[in-house]
Amino acid sequence: MKAAALPKRAIALLDRIPHGLIALLGRFSIAAVFWKSGQTKVEGLAIDIVNGEFTLGLPRLSDSVVGLFRDEFRLPVIPPEIAAPMAAFAEHLFPLLILVGLATRFSALALLVMTATIQVFVYPDAYPTHGVWAAVLLYLVARGPGALSIDHLITRRTMAGLGDTAGG
Repeated sequence: MKAAALPKRAIALLDRIPHGLIALLGRFSIAAVFWKSGQTKVEGLAIDIVNGEFTLGLPRLSDSVVGLFRDEFRLPVIPPEIAAPMAAFAEHLFPLLILVGLATRFSALALLVMTATIQVFVYPDAYPTHGVWAAVLLYLVARGPGALSIDHLITRRTMAGLGDTAGG
């Protein structure tokens, strides 16, 4: 084999990495980032699969979170009393949806908007981190969650149902 053919063969091999594997890794990773952030905003509920931490209870907003939004985050337009619970809710709901692959594209889009808001208004110097988050979220928005997802199952059943209707 000629040395010039090696890069071509390597690229062909890398092209075989399945979208579903990339999407699953992206879904798990980005969900963990936002879930962990959401967990810092609540008390009474702690779920960390990786560390094995489970405290099941009724979640409530941590006492310090509204102050954090008022004093450090300082979002324009949205009062901290509204922004804090909205962020805590979003950082739990959307990662959970992304993790199981339900409404993945829309959930990733919501977290992409949140990432842009954080980048522009809260931590403008954190662009390297936010760029990585944005890349993963954009991938999920553009390509979807992959085969190991509820979205995929719903699409397969919907398409199978449409085929049955069209044929019958």
